[in-house]
Amino acid sequence: MKKHFKDSVQCADIIPNNASVADVGSGAGFPGVPLKIVRPDISITLFDSLNKRISFLKHLCGELQIDAECVHIRAEDAGHRPEYREKFDVAVSRAVAKMPVLAEYCLPLVKQGGQMLAMKSKSITEELTNTDRLIKTLGGVDVRVSYYIIEGTDIQHSLVQIKKKSPTPKKYPRKPNQLGK
Repeated sequence: MKKHFKDSVQCADIIPNNASVADVGSGAGFPGVPLKIVRPDISITLFDSLNKRISFLKHLCGELQIDAECVHIRAEDAGHRPEYREKFDVAVSRAVAKMPVLAEYCLPLVKQGGQMLAMKSKSITEELTNTDRLIKTLGGVDVRVSYYIIEGTDIQHSLVQIKKKSPTPKKYPRKPNQLGK
């Protein structure tokens, strides 16, 4: 559990003050809940496609007295809903999908001037190969990767940071069978 918490907060220092943050594919609350604990100034929206997980997250946030919006919705659907599309300063994700799919889930939620932050458990070079065009199409620029090792492990982790410069075309995110193509 400590490892998951420490991994989740690796990006805490690069999230702007008072940012609105979307946690895409929150699952058990990683990285969104730990981020909200260490950064109480941010507003957090936890997205997950399973209502059972959302029920758990609502209970968890209540027990921890964390103010969070918990939304039962698929990421590709959230990206088309006006209340979520291009409304967040930051979209974060941890262990959800490969980068082409993840970019298509996250970047439509991020407003211009915002950023996407993806925590990955291994070297990201292979996943980023041939994704430059898709990231640019989605409005992303300036892809940066930093590497870190979580205390108590010897596994290299990656943090991918993508700035958003322009709006995402309305057709994105695409349907699940088209994602990442």
